[in-house]
Amino acid sequence: MKSTLFFLAIASFLVATALAQESTPSPNTLTKQEKKEGWKLLFDGKSTTGWRGAYKTSFPEKGWEIRDGMLIVQPSSGGEAANGGDIVTVDEYGSFDLKVDFKLTEGANSGIKYFVTEQQPQTPGSAIGLEYQLLDDARHPDARLGINGNRTLASLYDVMPATNKKPNPIGEWNVARILVKGTHVEHWLNGIKVLEYERGGKEFLAHKAESKFKDRKDFGEAPKGHILLQDHGNKVFFRNVKILPLQL
Repeated sequence: MKSTLFFLAIASFLVATALAQESTPSPNTLTKQEKKEGWKLLFDGKSTTGWRGAYKTSFPEKGWEIRDGMLIVQPSSGGEAANGGDIVTVDEYGSFDLKVDFKLTEGANSGIKYFVTEQQPQTPGSAIGLEYQLLDDARHPDARLGINGNRTLASLYDVMPATNKKPNPIGEWNVARILVKGTHVEHWLNGIKVLEYERGGKEFLAHKAESKFKDRKDFGEAPKGHILLQDHGNKVFFRNVKILPLQL
């Protein structure tokens, strides 16, 4: 009887372990449930497949590194797109659910942009798009610029501030989520919704009118665009970049 109970306990432990591994998969992989739902990896942890430089036809030859399953922005001058430059997905997306693991270094600045069309003329800075801000709020001066914190972590950069944030410490992984359903957009950080707005809506346009994008007609209102990871000259790590295209 004791032997039977022992083997039953071992079997239960193995089942529980398998379930735990399925719910918390290895980096850059999809669970069975995610595959069933239609999620796709945008970064396989080993190659640059599916990415290219912004305004380019190929991936940057410098400024980015793939190591230990991570996509890493190399540190340089701290300027926008001054080293390797931004990278964008080859494909464009309209409505989607995007998740990205990111890890900041001290004083780092970067961003995840969406609805990047590359229709604007290329400038020395970053490509134009709606931006989920990635920032060390405590150490980077940008956090104290803008209006009411609209340049801080998880905000819609220079337009609308995020609230109710619970970031993990610098040097630890955080999870950014951007959910887009038509014109409705939500920013999430570590499982908490920190911002929502309507693209082209009254509140969005009022904030835009006070931002650096005030003179850009139809800013952020394209029906689809590329996903962008920003090179801002600071070392930042990315992994688990995955997207679920949505049909409305």
